[in-house]
Amino acid sequence: MLQKDPCQKQACEIQKCLQANNFRDSKCQAVIQELRKCCARYPKGRSLVCSGYDKEEVEKMKLKPTSQ
Repeated sequence: MLQKDPCQKQACEIQKCLQANNFRDSKCQAVIQELRKCCARYPKGRSLVCSGYDKEEVEKMKLKPTSQ
C-alpha cells in the first residue's frame, strides 16, 4: 500500500491560495513557508511534493546577485 505524502496537505493549500488570489504568490507566502517547513522535516525522497524543492532553492541562489 502506498504511503500518503507527508507534505501533500501543504501543497494543496498552496494551490487553493494561488487560485483564490489570482496566482499572486506574494499573497500566499505563509502557506508556501509551511510547505518549506514540512519539506525540511522529512529526509530527501520521502515526499514527492518536495522533490523539486531543493532544485528551486539552488536556482534562487544562482539568480541572486552577489555583492562584492
